[in-house]
Amino acid sequence: MIAFWVVAGVLSAACAGVILSSAARAATRAGAADPTTELYRRQLREIDDLADRGLIPETERTTTHAEAARRLLAATDNQAQAWTADTGLRKPVLVVAALTPLLALGCYIAVGSPGLPDQPFKSRVAAWRAAEPATLTPPEMAVVLQELIKERGGDPEAYGYLAQAEMASDNPSGAARALRRAIELDPNRADLWEGLGEVLLVEAQGDVSPQAERAFLEALKRDPKLVNARFHVGRARIAAGQRDVGLADWRALVAELPTGDPRRAAVQSAIASAEGQPAPAAGPALGGQLAAVQGMVASLAARLEDNPDDEEGWVRLVRSYAVLGDQANRDAALAKARTKYAANPDVLKALDLAAKTEPMR
Repeated sequence: MIAFWVVAGVLSAACAGVILSSAARAATRAGAADPTTELYRRQLREIDDLADRGLIPETERTTTHAEAARRLLAATDNQAQAWTADTGLRKPVLVVAALTPLLALGCYIAVGSPGLPDQPFKSRVAAWRAAEPATLTPPEMAVVLQELIKERGGDPEAYGYLAQAEMASDNPSGAARALRRAIELDPNRADLWEGLGEVLLVEAQGDVSPQAERAFLEALKRDPKLVNARFHVGRARIAAGQRDVGLADWRALVAELPTGDPRRAAVQSAIASAEGQPAPAAGPALGGQLAAVQGMVASLAARLEDNPDDEEGWVRLVRSYAVLGDQANRDAALAKARTKYAANPDVLKALDLAAKTEPMR
């Protein structure tokens, strides 16, 4: 702390010295004549000299000489008043320069935290790693996961968890980087490609960008039945002018979904909207990120009924309920998953992180 105050004092004194030195140099030039008129007079002499030596033609001499003379007359008519230094202000300036560091120190003591110990980033990361995951904010969890990946090496699951933390931290760019790294390690996982498409949707504010469309197409190459990816590929085709193709994709999707599946009504509502017709009364609002999350929730919930041993599926289900703001289902899914994976701390951390995801607004 003493070193801080010494450095701060030296810097303040140096700044004050620079200001006073500049003011002193300016004062030595007080009363000096305006150099503008002398500049134009010298220019006239140079024009005459060049013409006398035959370096410029006589016609050019006349033109440039007239222009320089015109500028000289204008400068003479608008002669600037010579600047003068007021020596009576020197003492007040010195007093202000001396008091400024003291005033800054007083303000810091009054409203700052001079007694707060240093908090280097490394020690904060160590504290976050030692804390219970449930007490960490999403940005803190993202930092912890990054450190663990650096130490232990990353795998697709680790990068998937990091992507969830980055999304919860409102950092879709970071989530996209993590998912791309996960895909490099395991390019055959359809869920990673689909997750990347969803993140790119958020980056594009709900629009299906070319990058998002490519991610969804890659997901469908590996799992052609992914409802969310199929829906957004249809959206991309309609936006690109292939309206009939996109609507055909959506109608095929509706035909494959069970009657009671809430995603069926969502796709029907999108079809009606694309055709300029009123949406079905039972159709939920559909669009961008919300549609993606709704489809994911329904598909995951149905899948986990048949395959409850999918730990990543439980994490995604909890996160999806959190995004939708469905706290009851989120807490129910979280409790069931925590009971099932009570002996797996990594899964418990991921579940707690997923439950902290901010709901969509």
